[in-house]
Amino acid sequence: MLLLGLDPGLRFTGWGLIEATGSRLRHVACGTVASPKGEDLATRLRCLHEGVAEVVERWQPQEAGVEETVVNRNAGSSLKLGHARGVVILAAARAGLAVREYPSMVVKRAVTGTGHATKEQVAMMVRFLLPGVAEATGQDATDALAVAICHAHYRATERRVTGAVRQGALP
Repeated sequence: MLLLGLDPGLRFTGWGLIEATGSRLRHVACGTVASPKGEDLATRLRCLHEGVAEVVERWQPQEAGVEETVVNRNAGSSLKLGHARGVVILAAARAGLAVREYPSMVVKRAVTGTGHATKEQVAMMVRFLLPGVAEATGQDATDALAVAICHAHYRATERRVTGAVRQGALP
């Protein structure tokens, strides 16, 4: 199954595609969608929406995982980031994808084993778990791949639990 990870940002939104087959993960593609700095908010949001919609149309993923927004001390920045996140989720949902949201600590824990991992530790584990991901991959794309890995892990666990319940192995 092709899974899309999204790391929303107003300036750059990272995206990462992985293929999950059982417990095996394979890097497919990754990149960023940029919005033009200095433009009005509506133009920037439109660019993000169009960019994510283009990624979804080109690659045809089946599901998407999105990192939740961390609230900043600056309420205005948090609000703008929330707008960007909403547009990114909308682009995936309009394409018919099931979209799951994950807090950053959950993403870090799924990839590194600890929710307090540094960005460098996350990047190192993404490269380890997905051979073929170049070290030159940008931070936003790497973070999006981490979200995709997290989604793959949680999705697989959910399927195993659901299967066990259906078979009567769990109450």
